Amino acid sequence: MTDYSIADLRLNYTRQQLLETEVDPNPIKQFQVWFDQAMTADILEPNAMTIATTTKAGIPSARIVLLKGVDERGFVFYTNYESRKGQELAANPYACLVFWWGVLERQVRIEGSVEKVAEAETEAYFHSRPLGSQLGAWASNQSRVIPDRAVLEQRLADLTRQYQNQAVPRPPHWGGFRVIPTAIEFWQGRPSRLHDRLLYRLIDSSWKIERLSP
Repeated sequence: MTDYSIADLRLNYTRQQLLETEVDPNPIKQFQVWFDQAMTADILEPNAMTIATTTKAGIPSARIVLLKGVDERGFVFYTNYESRKGQELAANPYACLVFWWGVLERQVRIEGSVEKVAEAETEAYFHSRPLGSQLGAWASNQSRVIPDRAVLEQRLADLTRQYQNQAVPRPPHWGGFRVIPTAIEFWQGRPSRLHDRLLYRLIDSSWKIERLSP
């Protein structure tokens, strides 16, 4: 038995406000401002983001991944192309990202289409990763059923011996995706659940800012 009620768990957000007159007209630049502030706050992995995907039939799934790059082209992460999210993105190349920075009482939600990152960019990032992560990309058939943990650890041990004292090639099934945004919402917690929500929508190659009711 618990001694609390989940329904009664709540915080009253009071730290900051979000006004149209104070944000950058470019949402990528505004994201960078908030991300830089998240980097200096006491946040574990500020680049952690939820990515939601769907099957072609519209069945959703979501999980946490790590942002590995952002610029005017979009938001980049890397994964196994044969994983569940990889297969869903191949069938339905649209996704939604959500960042939650609780210390700052903020979240950012991003919607857009998805494309694979260029081979050269993927290669460069793969070879910048720690050796264990490079080997892990080969060892794991991500999202597939395995009989036990020992199978995974044995596979890693075999790969460690195989590639001892030599470069690890990038698996052909591993690479990057870029979410190309068409909408980005910035959410700032405010008292009494009257939160600030500013939505940037891409209309005819220009960003329009709208305030949403909380």
